[in-house]
Amino acid sequence: MSFSLSNEFGMFPQFMYHLRRSNFLQTFNASPDETAYYRTLILRADVLNSLVMIQPALIEYSFDEGPPKPVPLDSNSLKPNVILLLDAFFHVVVWRGETIQHWYDAGYQEKEEYANFKVLIQQPAEDCKSIMGNRFPVPKFIQTNAGGSQARFLTSKVNPSNTHSNTSGFEHGGGSVVITDDVSLKVFMEHLIKLAVQS
Repeated sequence: MSFSLSNEFGMFPQFMYHLRRSNFLQTFNASPDETAYYRTLILRADVLNSLVMIQPALIEYSFDEGPPKPVPLDSNSLKPNVILLLDAFFHVVVWRGETIQHWYDAGYQEKEEYANFKVLIQQPAEDCKSIMGNRFPVPKFIQTNAGGSQARFLTSKVNPSNTHSNTSGFEHGGGSVVITDDVSLKVFMEHLIKLAVQS
């Protein structure tokens, strides 16, 4: 219980967790060429790009929270009334929650009285253009929604706080449930602390 990290190392375990789940160490479902490609790029990238490759950035767009803001890379961030932009360096994903997608399918963005909804829909797309215009190699752009087939590009990157076996956060109004066998950051930290105090 007395285990603590200095401020300089506060984020280090989190980066270790995401590095462990990244394409650089996880070679399952990837050809040797893909693995070599990812590893070559991180070796040649600068610090900022390397950080994005290891721990992607997640930006939330919503009516409730004002301007776009960074949110934790966590399944609790996958809410029905938000749009998320994931910058994973190799992929840029725009994800719409269930409510936003329902409004989009109903065509609210084409009605004059919902001009603010149209702005909300367009803002992530504009930010994606800016990201993709300044990056080499150009990342793959993915537009998806909650439950969509391409949503896996986002759900595979987030910390699975809510899974099929543990939905405590979901029951208390948290984000979406992520179906995975990966351990969460909380479990990873608990094991790390246990190993640290044993040695």
